[in-house]
Amino acid sequence: MLSKIAVYLSEDFINMTTLIINIKELLQVENMPKTMVCGLAMKVLPTIKNAFLLIEDEIILDFGKMEDLPKIKVDKTIDVTGKMVLPTWCDSHTHIVYAGNREQEFIDRINGLSYEEIANNGGGILNSAIKLQQTSEEDLYQQSAKRIEEIMKLGTGAVEIKSGYGLTIEAEIKMLRVIKKLNENYPITIKSTFLGAHALPSEFKNNKSGYLDKVIDEILPLVAKEHLAEYIDVFCETGYFSVDDTDRLLKAGVTYGLIPKIHVNQFTAIGGVQVGVKHKALSVDHLELMRDEDIEVLKNTCTMPVALPSCSYFLSIPYAPARKMIDAGLPLALATDYNPGSTPSGNMNFVISTACIKMKMTPEEAINAATINGAYAMGLEKTHGSICKGKKTNFMITKEIPSYGFLPYSFGNSHIDKVFIEGKEI
Repeated sequence: MLSKIAVYLSEDFINMTTLIINIKELLQVENMPKTMVCGLAMKVLPTIKNAFLLIEDEIILDFGKMEDLPKIKVDKTIDVTGKMVLPTWCDSHTHIVYAGNREQEFIDRINGLSYEEIANNGGGILNSAIKLQQTSEEDLYQQSAKRIEEIMKLGTGAVEIKSGYGLTIEAEIKMLRVIKKLNENYPITIKSTFLGAHALPSEFKNNKSGYLDKVIDEILPLVAKEHLAEYIDVFCETGYFSVDDTDRLLKAGVTYGLIPKIHVNQFTAIGGVQVGVKHKALSVDHLELMRDEDIEVLKNTCTMPVALPSCSYFLSIPYAPARKMIDAGLPLALATDYNPGSTPSGNMNFVISTACIKMKMTPEEAINAATINGAYAMGLEKTHGSICKGKKTNFMITKEIPSYGFLPYSFGNSHIDKVFIEGKEI
């Protein structure tokens, strides 16, 4: 397996002092790591024009204006005249570990069926669960590894991956073991989330309480014993898991040291945001429908709202009201929701363009949301999400572009020339 991975990494490992010079504009720079960016501050993207960046192995050593570059000896110098440098994307919500695909459901939606109707007919999450249960752990790993390699080349340097397509003890543990193996074999930082409460298995269709007992009493202890997840998540939604169910599951997760995250307000607003704040959830994700009380309860909390615009694009459902949330003073992160049913894409570049085009976010807000705020939503704000001394050498070099606003403007086109993750050129 390691030989296969090597194909996707440059033979020229950095593992030395490297100086990048003549950077047209160095984006998302900071002298001290920020926790997150909120409200009006999201409109500000700190940059340095005509800059340099000095790195050693996996760590950023220094940066600044070219005119202030000290006389130093380095192992390698890279001239990027006309190009920009920015931190890699931090994708805090994905379901990358899955088996097969669901293109037939895509066609069904074109022919008029809704997401809910497809689920009621045996499609949706249960369809993915059946495929995954029938797939070996090695096959599941190989399928998922291709997706990891894909998103790395697209500029993602940190990603969260959820379970939830298993819905049995064996299959959920299998998913989480694959996530752990991916993290061990690839330079990208991967965070793991246990999402046992993603949907009700067919055999528990009329016994939700029984399934919750199984998740809490049988699966969760195994997850904790093998240290397979850092977070616990719940699909808090009408027809799936209620606010009371969510409350019960998050309490159980916390007893095993798992930090809460929640799927909320995708199709209906039923109080999921409130229960997330109550349990100090690291993030509440989706948020396509947001009431004033949902926005209000998030103010001055440690919970990061996360929007998933490519999901809205694919399902033709409303977009999270980013403008309303940011103008109310909230922070906001952006993520892909990469999964086989509602977002079969891990392209954060498309997410950023869609956020600007459909959610009226400025380029500065979108880049902040996809870097420093995305890092916070994974507990990685101290190591990822910005160009800062001591942080990981996770950054992208663009092609020659007129401005960073060109990145979301010229949607659908690749503007990334090189990607470096953990000091390695992908």
